[in-house]
Amino acid sequence: QVQLVESGGGLVQPGGSLRLSCTVSGILFTFKSMAWYRQAPGKQREFVAQITSAGSANYADFVKARFTISRDNAKNTVYLQMDSLKPEDTAVYYCNLDRTNTWGQGTQVTVSS
Repeated sequence: QVQLVESGGGLVQPGGSLRLSCTVSGILFTFKSMAWYRQAPGKQREFVAQITSAGSANYADFVKARFTISRDNAKNTVYLQMDSLKPEDTAVYYCNLDRTNTWGQGTQVTVSS
């Protein structure tokens, strides 16, 4: 079975940085596009970033110039580098096998002073 496991979330002050990781097993990772989504309490899950198997990245407008998605195929891992974090970035961040209903359990990111 396919499994996605996120890590790297935590508490950070506004303006700070975090790097999220998503490790994938049970699928041929090299040929899969991956994505990050997030969901705040009472809000719908929203798209954050996507990376194709070729390494091309796409971002939601609200995170452009602040977040960077990348992947390491040797480690079966996709990353989300989050810089200049804002309180409104507070959410559970989920790794997604792009364009599927396969998700990780999520990792909490809290941005607060």
